[in-house]
Formats: sequence, C-alpha cells, structure tokens
Amino acid sequence: MKRNYKHMETAVIHEGYQSKDMLGSLSTPLFQTSTYTFDSAEQGERRFAGEEDGYIYSRLGNPTVAVLEERIAALENGERGLAFGSGMAAVSAILVALTKANDHILCSSGLYGCTYGLLKLMEEKYQITHDFSGMESKDEIRSKIKPETTCIYVETPINPTMKLIDLEMVAEVAKEHAIPVVVDNTFASPYLQNPLNLGCDVVIHSATKYIGGHGDVIAGLAVGKKDFLDGVAKTTLKDYGGVMSPFDAWLLIRGLKTLPVRLDRHCDNAEEIYKRLKAHPKVANVYYPNDEIHPDYAIMQKQMKRGGGVISFEIKGTKSDAQGFLNNLMFLKIAVSLGDAETLIEHPATMTHAVVPEASRHDMGITDQLIRLSVGLEAWQDIWADLEQALDTL
Repeated sequence: MKRNYKHMETAVIHEGYQSKDMLGSLSTPLFQTSTYTFDSAEQGERRFAGEEDGYIYSRLGNPTVAVLEERIAALENGERGLAFGSGMAAVSAILVALTKANDHILCSSGLYGCTYGLLKLMEEKYQITHDFSGMESKDEIRSKIKPETTCIYVETPINPTMKLIDLEMVAEVAKEHAIPVVVDNTFASPYLQNPLNLGCDVVIHSATKYIGGHGDVIAGLAVGKKDFLDGVAKTTLKDYGGVMSPFDAWLLIRGLKTLPVRLDRHCDNAEEIYKRLKAHPKVANVYYPNDEIHPDYAIMQKQMKRGGGVISFEIKGTKSDAQGFLNNLMFLKIAVSLGDAETLIEHPATMTHAVVPEASRHDMGITDQLIRLSVGLEAWQDIWADLEQALDTL
C-alpha cells in the first residue's frame, strides 16, 4: 500500500481513515457488532461467494479493524495489513500458512519464549523442524538452509539479548532460495525499523507493546504482500479464529497516533539509563544497540532509526541476587511485556523465557543474571534513582 503521507508522524494519525465517510466523526467509530445485515438474500449470497464487497461477520472483517489494518500496512510500506487477537496469534497464523508437515524453519539465534514453545509444538505434532542460526554471514545462513526449508524467521532486536540481525543480508540469501523472510519487528516498531524496505516479506508485531503503548490491549499485526495475506485471512485467521475485537482495534488506532512521540521519549530515556547502568559497579554487562562498542552497532546504524526503549543487563552475582535486586525496586514495576508508559522490568530466565530449556537459554545468551528493562515515559532521573538504590543494596 502506498503511504498517502510522506512523514510517519502524519501517517500514524490520518492514514486509512476519512472522517467525511463516517458522518464527520473525527475519531474513528467503533463498530462494536458481531454480524451485519444484508439487503436481500441474493446480496448475502453474492458476499459469501466473494462476488460483492461488503461485511458479513466480524470474524471475517470489521470497519474499525480495517482502518487499523490499512494504517499499519502504510506505516510498514506493505500491500496489506492483517490484525490478530494477540501477537502469538499473528506468529502462529503466519508460520502455519508458510509450512506443512515435514517442512523446516530457520530461525535467528534467539526468540521470544512463546515463539520457541510454538516451534516445539509444531515439531511434536507436525514434524515441522527448526534450526537456529546466528546469521552472522551469508555463508552461515546458506549452510543452515535445507531443501525442505520454507521460511526464515527473524527477531531483531532479539528478545532479550538485544542482538541485531542484518535483515538486508538475510533477505538477499533467502531470495537465492526463494524462501520468504518473516521478521518480528515488535522491539523496534515501524517508527524505528521497516523490514519490508530491506527486502523481507512479512512483518509481525505484538501490537500489545509499542503500538498500543498503554498496557491495556492484547493484539497482533502482520504486514506483507496482498496475495499472501489475503490467503491467510481466508484460511488460518478465519478458521483458527485468532481475530482482533473491534474495541481492541479502536484502542490501537488511538495508541498509534502518539507512537513517534512516545518512541522518541522511550529512546531518550533509554540512552540516559544505559549510560548509568554501564558505569555502575554492580552491573557486569549492558546490552543496548545504540552503543558504539555493541558488536552490531553498524547494523543498527544501517537499519534502525534509533536504539529503542529496551535495555538488557547482567548484574554481578547469582540468580538470587538478580531476584533480590528486582524485589528491592520501589516504584518500577516487575512485569513482563514492554513498550508501556510505565517502566517494566523482568527476569527472562524465569519469566518470558522460562519455557526454554536451560541449555538452550544459555545458547541464546540468557543467563540467570540477565535482567530485561523496558524503559518507560517517566522522568529518567526517577527511573535511574530507583534502579540505583536497588543496585546499591546488592
């Protein structure tokens, strides 16, 4: 879909909606309905046969959801957007659509814990195997591709280690083998990174995070070619049923309007917190892409606008010390998720990635000392004061 507005700050507010088409309503109306009436039995027949455009049933399409889908497609420079009831509903639908029994998926070396769990489920039930790759070079990627590989699945930045993958490089190798590349773009959002512009085929978001931005909605989004996502809409989305409610779409449309403003503040705060964590004597390692000594800093400069709002760091000590540090925080919230106005902090090894076996966690770089911090919109001075006092108690 061609974006109607040159700048994203304008597109997040206006794309996909014309108030004149909705009785002049400035706010996108909420079509809180499960079904739609037909003027005649013949019209119903035509719509079910696909001979006439129009709404049938909200699991198959809804005007509020359609505005969101059109807007996210424009923001990611894709042909079509598709909305789901959760980020994992989006991941599941796309991976199911791209695979069949005995196929193979090549994945980046780190994944969200539930995505890892889904891959294990697909392997146990349908013999759809997977392998992990650091994707450090074209030759490494080529060496992991099999005749039965039907999908390359990438997180970047990777949750929670903040490792980056060169998407342009991955896409170039994938095209040699006519394999689609799917990118989980949750940590960056369309404001900081646009994988489709780099040659990738499908972008996925847990819209629960930065796109929603207020911790009050569970949702997922996918963007890609129209033909492919039309097929997903008619099969895995419709029949598996992981659809988005109209009210959740309305919340996301509202959240998107402030995405650029919020992301800039998240990034500003993260840069301040990063510098102080790096200098603290109780912190062993800090992982944040916008750091000149980060091993993937050159990749960040090439494909991201800024470093994002998530920082991971390892404290000096044990698992018990890491949990004690979390317990000594005063106002920062111990919670999974990210991208909210509130600063959220968690222990990946026992929370978001608890489903991943210990040996695999270590291979991903997730130690018992690792902490993931989603820097919020509060004054960075207050965020740091709370982190500092908890670190000082170690």
